[in-house]
Amino acid sequence: MAREPAPKSLSDRLRQTRRSASMAPQDRATRRKTRAAGRREAILAAALEEFSARGFSATRLDDVAKRASIAKGTIYIYFRDKESLFHELIRAMLTPLVGTVERMGAADLPIRELGARFVDLFVREVFETRRKDVIRLMISEGPRFPKLAEFYYREVLSKLLSAMRAVLERAAARGEVSAQVAAFPQIVAAPGLVAVVWSGLFDRYEPLDARALMTAQLDLLLASGRTA
Repeated sequence: MAREPAPKSLSDRLRQTRRSASMAPQDRATRRKTRAAGRREAILAAALEEFSARGFSATRLDDVAKRASIAKGTIYIYFRDKESLFHELIRAMLTPLVGTVERMGAADLPIRELGARFVDLFVREVFETRRKDVIRLMISEGPRFPKLAEFYYREVLSKLLSAMRAVLERAAARGEVSAQVAAFPQIVAAPGLVAVVWSGLFDRYEPLDARALMTAQLDLLLASGRTA
């Protein structure tokens, strides 16, 4: 039988107390921030699992707390309610990607090159990651929860459409795509959404190559410019 560790002596406890007291305030603040950031990330990760498995309505904060191995009350330190938790999940998962798309779209490059970059970004950072689960959530839950859909449109979709519209308008001015294509930036997003939905419903029966699908769509858009 393993022996229990001997209790700390008074001198050991005093040394530990002195070490804690001598720790610089900024070091303690850094540790607190690190712990808080780790706890927040754990809550968001647990929320993604619960929302993906149960949907927004059926997910309870008790289940999120249990999965994150924290007390339910801890969630309220970081998030006001379930809706604000869902909002922050969208921000944390998709806002960095939106910024990347906006920066890429600002580059004045041929549409063929930009399109290939967008395809690669989507496949690498969305389709092959848990971000696609957030998109599926919005597709399934948005009609029942208009406020969630409005938040997603404002924070993510409207910005992506604006970036795509600017890219397509420049391409149309150069004759790379038709004016009809430039009027509907949703066309660019369509194959990505198809791939996300298909992978969740039918991939086991007929796997879909998301990259090939999006590249085929890019070829069709460029062909529209040649025939305009």
